[in-house]
Amino acid sequence: MAINPFQFIQEVRTETAKVVWPTRRETIITTVMVFIMCAFASVFFFLVDRILGFGLGLVLG
Repeated sequence: MAINPFQFIQEVRTETAKVVWPTRRETIITTVMVFIMCAFASVFFFLVDRILGFGLGLVLG
């Protein structure tokens, strides 16, 4: 079934119009939250790595 390219573009525009885009405030808040969670995860995994490294040093050293 061949689709006319113009019809395809029209359907894409119709579907794009249905998308609910986030507001500037929502985007900023979400971005800040992602950075905060990355910082927490980084600190957590750094501490776990240090604790495990220290524990292995005691067992093997």
